Amino acid sequence: MMHRHRLSTHALHAALLLALGAASGHAGAAANSASVQLLPVEVTGASIIPRPVSVLPGNGRFSVDASTRVIAAEGAGEVASQFTQLLARTTPLQLKADSSGPAKGAIQFRIRKDKAAASPEAYALSINGDGVVIEAGDARGLFYGAMSLWQLLAAAPSASIALPAMQVEDAPRFNWRGFMLDSARHFQSIDDIKLILDAMATHKLNTFHWHLTDDQGWRMEIKRYPKLTEVGSCRAAAGEAGVGPDGKPHLYCGYYTQEQIRDVVAYAAARHITVVPEIDVPGHAQAAVAAYPEHGVVDGPTQPSANWGVNPYLFNPREETLQFLENILAEVLEMFPGQYIHIGGDEAVKYQWQDSPQVQAYIRELGLKDEEALQSHMLKRLEKYLEDRDRKLIGWDEIIEGGLPPQATVMSWRGIEGGIEAATHGHDVVMTPGNTLYLDFLQTNLPEEPTGRPKFTSMQRVYAFDPVPAELTPAQRKHVIGVQANMWTEHTRNGKDLKHNVFPRLAALSEIAWTPLQNKSYDDFLARLPAQLQRYKALGIAYGQTALSVAMKRQDDRAAEKVTVELSNPLSYRDIRYTTDGSTPTAQSPAYPGALTLPVPTVLTTLTFFNGKPVADKPSQWNFDAQSLLTRTDKTLAQCPQGGRLLLRLVDDNPLHGERDNFDVTIFNPCWLWEDAQLQDIASVKVRAGRIPYNFGLLRPEEAKRGFRKPVSQHGEFEVRAGCEGRVLATVPLPQQPGKDGFIELEAPLQAGAEQITDLCMTFSGDTRPQMWVLDQVQLQPKK
Repeated sequence: MMHRHRLSTHALHAALLLALGAASGHAGAAANSASVQLLPVEVTGASIIPRPVSVLPGNGRFSVDASTRVIAAEGAGEVASQFTQLLARTTPLQLKADSSGPAKGAIQFRIRKDKAAASPEAYALSINGDGVVIEAGDARGLFYGAMSLWQLLAAAPSASIALPAMQVEDAPRFNWRGFMLDSARHFQSIDDIKLILDAMATHKLNTFHWHLTDDQGWRMEIKRYPKLTEVGSCRAAAGEAGVGPDGKPHLYCGYYTQEQIRDVVAYAAARHITVVPEIDVPGHAQAAVAAYPEHGVVDGPTQPSANWGVNPYLFNPREETLQFLENILAEVLEMFPGQYIHIGGDEAVKYQWQDSPQVQAYIRELGLKDEEALQSHMLKRLEKYLEDRDRKLIGWDEIIEGGLPPQATVMSWRGIEGGIEAATHGHDVVMTPGNTLYLDFLQTNLPEEPTGRPKFTSMQRVYAFDPVPAELTPAQRKHVIGVQANMWTEHTRNGKDLKHNVFPRLAALSEIAWTPLQNKSYDDFLARLPAQLQRYKALGIAYGQTALSVAMKRQDDRAAEKVTVELSNPLSYRDIRYTTDGSTPTAQSPAYPGALTLPVPTVLTTLTFFNGKPVADKPSQWNFDAQSLLTRTDKTLAQCPQGGRLLLRLVDDNPLHGERDNFDVTIFNPCWLWEDAQLQDIASVKVRAGRIPYNFGLLRPEEAKRGFRKPVSQHGEFEVRAGCEGRVLATVPLPQQPGKDGFIELEAPLQAGAEQITDLCMTFSGDTRPQMWVLDQVQLQPKK
């Protein structure tokens, strides 16, 4: 078994491993560094995320320092110990929990049986001049109260913190507050998984949906069927990444043993998180079919897929395969004691069933209408198996098609329509629409974002989502049991990018999952977010910086040697400061007044501020010189409008190890557009390009959209047109292969014409399969 692509740091796990009740012996978190304040700190307001139901300010303050006692009443000892250990790992405060002592001047944890009638996750937090009291009817609520108090103390770590008096009454809006991690496409270590669970706990999230099987890998040990991991957990990556230095296949492998899975489940349970495993049926089955071809539909061997997207492999619907799946579920139920088992049901394109005479005969034998009804037949069988063992089936919203299993819960991802339909018919629903809560969608449209889907999902979009559709009646709304964000990892191959994508957007998810709708305020959330960022630092989370930086739009005027820029912050913070001398802006630097017209050359440096303090860790800077006005990259060019616009930010397939470049490309019609290019004195166009594998599983209608220009020369050509359908302005033949570094640099002379200012449409001719050329940078070369 190989464990690969570990997160670049385990600081969060190190910070919380002891803090939330795990074994000792791990390194401390970043909070105990020189950046920690040793002087007394006064906390103002309640910067708690998610925002509580009620916060009433009081009179006075209570100071927490090394002399503060922590008292745990009967039944509260474990939570009190978790709190003090977390505090010790993330702040200078080294407190100890005891079961008795004077209440005055102490932090008290109490389980109150008279509060048991309320939500088991509800809590009350009281701070006044005499001390702090956290009360709840259940350990779950007490734990969340502890997390709120920790947030107040960790926002500005110090050896002495004065908390304002307040009374907090709090309970969650939804029972299901979920986060899904895809471990099938790219594999994470056990430490990585625990890091995610630790972060979820501090956000009061309680459901970890673990995507463990897919076309690209089977990540869970099933002892009855060892080939599921022996064969199904390894794939040869597409392109050069799939070939080692010796020319042999370079395999990407990894799976979790049953012992490791039980450890993760126990670790989560200690943090009041339920783990919901996902085993995809009947589609996304290629890795399983590669291991046991007899349970597939087509003859002949296959292997775990190296292609992203939708692959055609399905499980065989006959009795033998259903028994195979039930035997797998038997072991799954032993590892995962939670109520729900996720059976997938999504994106099961029926081509293989439609093309199989045996499957078609089986549909007729069962008296079913069509392939959708056959999928429903399979899922109803598996639901009965689960129901007989006091478990519940949950699946993606495609399980509605062909007839819902009677007791199934629906996870609505293709918008909210599936959830509305299911709730209307009395089924429970978890809302997780892809256009709002898929965190592999980039959080800004800035060039600095990592690989992913550039149809970006901003913090504002996440925060504004209400999981309960207005169309539902009051009775139907009760079927919306929660909300979940999903982190798919096709394009997230390392821990650095994973944390960038998840944080800080997970904070917005926690608020839509916990906070009453009437209490939500995006402006108030922005006011509390800087404190949350400091808590991330205390935990060692390298959260994404792009949304905190400054975005820039430009309009060049090369003839007048000037550039006009517009600045904004992606999160809508309004205080942007700038300099033009290369220095880092301060709170006293000029405030951005509106569009700036700057001479060329100018170095523009910017920072976003809130309450006089910078939000991002470093400034954003642009060097506007003569060369920058002649240069664009794949990230700053537009896409041509025709032929489909599925834009992806894709990683290079080399080097084998280490950092790789990435490219913005529309996979149905690779084309890049330089709008309003000024050509008055331009002699040629110089391009730097790479080549990457075209590893996408496309449905038949999508395949029909895939377009490219037919090549003229043997290996195709780089071509520049005046607009996407205009005349050819420049062309140069492509080589057979890129250079040793994976790139080519070509220069194409510009043909004389009437165009002075025009859109430049840039393409590479030739079939995009099996590999496609992708633009990295283009430069206009002036006449000499």
